[in-house]
Amino acid sequence: MEFYSTLKTTVVDVLPILSILLVFQLFVIRKPIQHIKQVGFGFFYVLIGLTLFLLGLEKALFPLGKMMAEQLTSADFINADSDIVYWLDYGWIYIFAAAIGFSTTIAEPSLIAVAIKADEVSGGAIKAGSLRIVVAIGVSFGIALGSYRIVVGHPIHYYIITGYIIVVIQTWFCPKLIVPLAYDSGGVTTSTVTVPLVAALGLGLATTIPGRSALIDGFGLIAFASLFPIISVMAYAQLTELKTHKSIKPSKHKKRKRNKNAI
Repeated sequence: MEFYSTLKTTVVDVLPILSILLVFQLFVIRKPIQHIKQVGFGFFYVLIGLTLFLLGLEKALFPLGKMMAEQLTSADFINADSDIVYWLDYGWIYIFAAAIGFSTTIAEPSLIAVAIKADEVSGGAIKAGSLRIVVAIGVSFGIALGSYRIVVGHPIHYYIITGYIIVVIQTWFCPKLIVPLAYDSGGVTTSTVTVPLVAALGLGLATTIPGRSALIDGFGLIAFASLFPIISVMAYAQLTELKTHKSIKPSKHKKRKRNKNAI
C-alpha cells in the first residue's frame, strides 16, 4: 500500500534526527528525557503528519500546479495561431503566478511563526500581519518575474545577480534592526505550502512552452521566491523610516516656532 511505503520512507528520514537528539540528551547532557510519553506521542504524530503531507503533495499539489500551467499555456487558451508566441500572450500566467505566490505565502506556517515572534520581540513595533503581507507581496512579484523569465528563456543568473546587488545596496541603507528579519523572511517563504506549488508551476511552464527545457528552465522559481521578500521587507522598512522622518520634521519646526513666539 502506498501509505505504508511512504510511512517507511518517512521513518528512515526521521531516524537520524531522533538519533542525534537521543545521543546529545543521554551522552552529552547526561540527563533523562522528561515527559517521555509526550515526546514519544509527538514523534508518532510527526511521522503520521509527514506521511500524509507527502502523499498530499504527490496526489494533489504537484499535479494541480502542473495542470494549471499546462492549461494556461495551451494554444487554445492563449489563441495562438502560429508557432511564434510573444511574452504578452502569457499574461494570465503572470497573474496566476503572482496570485498563487501571494496566497501560499500568507498561508505559510513558517512565516506565521516568524511574524508572531517578531511582533512579540519588538513589542508590537513590527506587526505580524503587516510583515506577512509585505513578504507575500515580495514572493508574488518574484514568482511572476520568474514565470516571465521562463516564458522568454532568459538566463536565470542575470536576474539573481541583479537582485542580490539590490539587496546589498539596501542592506547598507536599511535600518539595521530590520536587516536580519528581512533575510530570515526570505528563507521561511520557501517551505511546506509554497515550494510544491511553485516547483510544479515552473516545471509545468518549462514543459509546455515551446523551446524550454524542464531541467534548465523549470527550476529557479523558488530562488525568486526567496530573494524578493528580502527586497520587499527592507524596502518597507526604508519607506516607513522615511515617512517617520518626514512627520517628525514639521513637528520640530512648529515647536521651535512656538518657543520663538514665547520669547
